[in-house]
Formats: sequence, C-alpha cells, structure tokens
Amino acid sequence: MKKILILGLVIIASIILGGLGSYFIFDSSNIKEDKFEDPLPKQEKSEGLRGVYDIDKNINEKTIDNYLGRSDTVYRDVRMLIDSATWENKGGERELTGFVEGFEVVPYAYLTEFPQAYVEQKASENISGLYKGKTLFSLDENGNYIANYEESMEILEYLFPKDKYIVLMCGAGGYANFTKQMLVALGWDKDKIYNVGGYWNYEGKHRISTINNHGSKTKYDFWKVNYHDIDFDNLTEIK
Repeated sequence: MKKILILGLVIIASIILGGLGSYFIFDSSNIKEDKFEDPLPKQEKSEGLRGVYDIDKNINEKTIDNYLGRSDTVYRDVRMLIDSATWENKGGERELTGFVEGFEVVPYAYLTEFPQAYVEQKASENISGLYKGKTLFSLDENGNYIANYEESMEILEYLFPKDKYIVLMCGAGGYANFTKQMLVALGWDKDKIYNVGGYWNYEGKHRISTINNHGSKTKYDFWKVNYHDIDFDNLTEIK
C-alpha cells in the first residue's frame, strides 16, 4: 500500500512539473519574438542626371552594403550576361564582369522593349545594338505594357514579389530605372522599389567577379551568377 502511495505521488509530481515546463516553453509571453528589420530609408532622388534616372540618394552604389542580406528585400541586377549593345563606346561593359553579393540577375531586356526615345538617345551617344529579341511585354504607342504571353504577369510577380522591398541595380542605372517604371505601371508600390544605380560605380566590399584570366583568353565564370533566364519557346504566346 505504501509503495502504491509513493508511486502515485511521483506520478502527480511529474504531471505538475511537466505542466509547468510546458507553460514556460510554449507560453507566448516567453517566446522570443522575431526582430523586425527597420524600414528602409524613404526614397529620395539624387541630384542631376542620376536623379533623372531615379537613382536613390540614400541607398546607392556607395551605401548598398549597409542594406544587404535583409529578409524583407529582394535584390535584382537587371543586366544581361552578355549585352548586345556597344556599351564599351561609353566606358561601360557588355559582359557581366561581376555583381554584388546577394543580387540575382534578371535581364530587363527580356521583360519589355526599350522606349524609342531611349534607343535614339543611345544612338546619339554612339551606342547601338540594343536587344530586340523576345520580351514578356511590349510597349504600345501610348506607353502601356501589353503582355506577349499568358504567363507574363505570373513570371513578373515571381521574379519581383510585391510583398518585398525590391532593390534594383544595373550597369549605370538606366535599365534599373526602366524596370522600376514598368513595375509601377503594372501595379507595384513605387515606394518599395529602389534604384540603387550601377555596378560600374559600386564602391562596396561585396563584389563577386566573374572574370577568369587563367588562360590566354579572358573567360567568364557565369556559373557564379544566380541568373534567371526566360524560356520564351515554352511560353504560351498571346496572338
């Protein structure tokens, strides 16, 4: 009888202690809440030509390192791996010789066609050969973006999620500016999209080079790039 009583007390004590342990483990007041990241600085246009391209004054090639690695932000470099335009005529590069760590590459040229005014401007600057291939959207005479494929909007929303901040970069800032204009026109929140300028002017410490000079000819380690190609041949064209 005594053994049974002792066993019963042990069981009761175990239940009480287990209940208290569960309370402290699972009670919401004792769970450490995730720390939300501070909002990004309010957008402010740079001065001069950089402002014309809507490059941000606060988050740009000089300061972007301070804003990398955020869970509430996606980072998109909108250059091509090898651009068909003669950017070398203006001190730029056709090849994607490097990128900033954390950025994924989504070519603007595959999203929509270049505005005619931009094509003419580049021609006056001795830059020719802008991409003229297939794109997810076309521009009509009124500047509206018209989907070329049934999947166009779905792809755009996947690559540029609306519930995140979107940080854009390209070579000098132009492609990034056009990408932002397109997204805003199609329903994205302009206050959540930052044009931080161009990789060619990047001054931070998170540069990842793709240049491979081990042989007699320069090669590029594009395998380092988190690159989003678009397989247009497997999309459903709207006719």
